[in-house]
Amino acid sequence: MSSKSSWKFSGTFWIANGVELLERASFYAVFITFTLYLSNIVGFNDIQAAWLGGFYAAGVYFLPPFAGAYADKMGFRRAMLLAFALLSIGFFSLGAMPYKPAVVPAIVLLIIGGSFIKSLITGTVAKTSTSAQRARAYSIFYGMVNVGSFSGKSIAYPLRLNLGLESINYFSAILCFIAVVVVFFLYRDISADGEGKSLKEVWAGLIKVISKPRLVTLILIISGFWMIQHQMYATMPKYVIRLVGREASPEWIANVNPAVVVLFVVIITQIMKKAEAITAMNIGMLLMPISALCMASSPLLASTFGSPVQLPLGISAHPITVMLIVGIILQGLAECFISPRYLEFFSKQAPKGEEGLYLGFGHLHSFVANILGFGLSGYLLTKYCPDPRTLSPGDMNTAYAHANYIWYYFAVIGLVSAAALFIYAKVTKMADAKKE
Repeated sequence: MSSKSSWKFSGTFWIANGVELLERASFYAVFITFTLYLSNIVGFNDIQAAWLGGFYAAGVYFLPPFAGAYADKMGFRRAMLLAFALLSIGFFSLGAMPYKPAVVPAIVLLIIGGSFIKSLITGTVAKTSTSAQRARAYSIFYGMVNVGSFSGKSIAYPLRLNLGLESINYFSAILCFIAVVVVFFLYRDISADGEGKSLKEVWAGLIKVISKPRLVTLILIISGFWMIQHQMYATMPKYVIRLVGREASPEWIANVNPAVVVLFVVIITQIMKKAEAITAMNIGMLLMPISALCMASSPLLASTFGSPVQLPLGISAHPITVMLIVGIILQGLAECFISPRYLEFFSKQAPKGEEGLYLGFGHLHSFVANILGFGLSGYLLTKYCPDPRTLSPGDMNTAYAHANYIWYYFAVIGLVSAAALFIYAKVTKMADAKKE
């Protein structure tokens, strides 16, 4: 196929990418204020809300290989209709029934629906593009992911301020219902007969991965990076609203991350193309503790420049907002170093000839990071930045005096992870040299 025609894709390809944008917008609109909703509207305390948020995010990352195996048997169109129907019901239920007994079933629906979508969209992109087109096809796909993430969080902010947290769930339910309609009328089914793996084979693959100490160690080390990254959703929304005020915009602050990634990932990947994957990853890992230290430095900025901080072009901002943005910029740059090279490095740790099998579980680090990162967040918020409704008037002046200490914990996690990755690379390289 010539380069002139390599940007031409089928209607099914564009429909799949369009509904991917809707799904990502719906997910991130809800997720950026998810623990806030669970605490402020449903009535969970910070620890309970954090564990539920971790359960939701971890499930979405753990189940796609299993959902993908089932989707191959159902057919892509039927599976996609089921997935978006489950997401519509899940988001609507979350908003319409803000009661503790109803939350877990709604989250389960969202996990199952989201798990199907992850495998179905990437599967459609692969099946509707040639090998010559594949890189461009996935660049379009990742572009849709980032546009969905950015737009969902952008819309969530005015919805929260003007219509309340419940409205965000209804907004996401509407987006997913639109996706149901679009798939029903416009998505042409793709044959997957005889392709893919059975559920039994997927489970066997998972057992193989977790039985390899080298792979498990790498997953745990990289989880340290993602534990810090996921604090954009676990800690930052409550932290900034409690310290800055209801008018603060954690939704827009979080959007700094995808903006940085979109702007710099190609440049950084190009700069690092001749470097070993582990070198690029080590640079990214070293940026993470620095990012957490920046987030902890808002009291220093306030004591030096006052509050609000006067920025160029006549802009002023709260010191906490400024330092969160600086930290998130560094996290976005770290992601540009790590994400494009991680799967490459992970595949090299797998037994020869079985790289594909092991890459299917290459994102287990996000499962671990969400469980541990969200769980830890709940305890840290309770200790250093508690829910104001749990405080007496006399406690208000002192309760948040050391709120920034939260980020020191994550700085330590980032530093330990960076050191561990450096040692891991040295040890595995020596071991491989002995085998040769």
